[in-house]
Amino acid sequence: MDKFTTLTGVAAPLPIMNVDTDKIIPKQYLKTIERKGLGTGLFDEMRRTPEGKEIPDFVLNKPAYRHAKILVAGENFGCGSSREHAPWALVDFGIRCVIAPSFADIFYNNCFKNGILPIALPTEQVDMLMRDAENGANSVFTIDLESQTISRPNGESVRFELDPFRKHCMLNGLDDIGLTLEKKDSIAAYETRTRASQPWALVGQR
Repeated sequence: MDKFTTLTGVAAPLPIMNVDTDKIIPKQYLKTIERKGLGTGLFDEMRRTPEGKEIPDFVLNKPAYRHAKILVAGENFGCGSSREHAPWALVDFGIRCVIAPSFADIFYNNCFKNGILPIALPTEQVDMLMRDAENGANSVFTIDLESQTISRPNGESVRFELDPFRKHCMLNGLDDIGLTLEKKDSIAAYETRTRASQPWALVGQR
């Protein structure tokens, strides 16, 4: 998983409540377990007509937001089914941070496992950032995870709270596998001891 330290990019406004995971990545894209390529299906039913034509009014189809790295959204973002394809699609599109008043729990947890920083802020602060994001190509934010701040286009900063353990994992690019591999020396030492004292316990293992 890529480290998240600072992120500077255009923020796209999506002022919609209860955006569920089926909206984020529709069910027809769940046939694959590959993480690459899902960005094309991100918000597919909102981005395209049934015939596959782009809907010009959808925010990510507008020239200023085609390469957005940050999404400012409504409350309860990521509700619905637990599909991990939702954060995969966001990352593949290029979005590494979502700001909203609240998130569905499973989606929120999946974000941290896939290198997305979900930032929950009071509604009035999200509304303020939403207005900033509506300024097209000028809606450039800088997210500094170490200082836990969002720098707005006017230079002002908004502070956000984050669990210290999650912050450590994001700063160091540690998903569940990465956390386990941090203990690889201890794991190897345990296996060496076990082979010597209980050889039958590791039968079939190299």
